Amino acid sequence: MNSLPKKPVLNRSFRMQWEEVQKCHVLLYPEGMIRLNTSAAEILKCCDGKTSVDDIVGTLEAKFNTTDLREDIEAMLNHAHRENWIA
Repeated sequence: MNSLPKKPVLNRSFRMQWEEVQKCHVLLYPEGMIRLNTSAAEILKCCDGKTSVDDIVGTLEAKFNTTDLREDIEAMLNHAHRENWIA
């Protein structure tokens, strides 16, 4: 298994956008579309290639005024990495 990138970035083959009809964020790619839940979208919004995983965790914990999000965020990022959504 590949290790999680230190500063994840959305793969260039994907584009994330809000889909008004579906009322959710989606990842668009040449062969299709992936519907994202709110949590996945918030995490992927932080994947700009400049922000570290630690900073993503801190940003989202501050944004949602909670703690202990690291395990869930890393699990989602690992899934995104396995699916090639992020590099």
